[in-house]
Amino acid sequence: MLIIYRGDDVQIEVSILASGSSGNSIYISDGEHSFLIDAGLSGKKIINRLKKIDVDCKKINGIFVTHEHKDHTKGVGILSRRLDVPIYANQKTWAACKASMGKVKAKNIKIFQDDFNFGDFNIQPIAISHDACAPVAYVVYRKNKKLVFATDMGYIKKELKQELVDADLLLLEANHDIDMLMSGNYPNFLKKRIRGNKGHLSNDAAAQILPNLINGNCPQILLGHLSKENNNPKVAYITVKNMLNEKGLIIDKDLKLDLTYQDKPTRKYKIK
Repeated sequence: MLIIYRGDDVQIEVSILASGSSGNSIYISDGEHSFLIDAGLSGKKIINRLKKIDVDCKKINGIFVTHEHKDHTKGVGILSRRLDVPIYANQKTWAACKASMGKVKAKNIKIFQDDFNFGDFNIQPIAISHDACAPVAYVVYRKNKKLVFATDMGYIKKELKQELVDADLLLLEANHDIDMLMSGNYPNFLKKRIRGNKGHLSNDAAAQILPNLINGNCPQILLGHLSKENNNPKVAYITVKNMLNEKGLIIDKDLKLDLTYQDKPTRKYKIK
């Protein structure tokens, strides 16, 4: 996943609470409105991750769902009930995951078709290529700030690629190292699925797209959804760093680059 921020007088906070095949969740807040993108851990674990970054779960005002896979939806229903907050999803995604949500209040089921407002945020769902009903990435605007959250996709569609440019914070998928995947123990059908157009982006794919997105605004880039079995944080970071350097881009000068984690939240990234 990639996340990018650009500043004004409002500060936005972002933390990737979890990223990977065991569960995904992202926290975003402007101080007035706070929300999650996905809740793929248990409700208890999500609340504990929020505590680790000093966020009271009662401040969460909504949950946005990217797609129906369990590692993105496991805690959505329970958190909606416990916090009495709405769930936002497109029609096909809601239809695919509603049975696993438990009893959700009708008022808390929010079906979107296009972009929508959430407080002072404008939320733009962008269709992506993954083996789910109608998966989306989210582009989040708040005045002149732009954040992009894009993981779980076999390739980057043209519509999304256009949105990645000039982001202030970008969460971008770097799921696997191709050599590790192909020499690993996964069965061939699963290797084919991961590498396919509806699978996951590799380190190399993330590395190749990133230099084209840097446009003088020193964005915060986060690499997400790293596989435990088919990747290594150092390998992912070095693969991307080397490609950036080849293109004349320097980390901490032209952009900021960090990793996300499966077992712990990132720090709060503060975008002004």
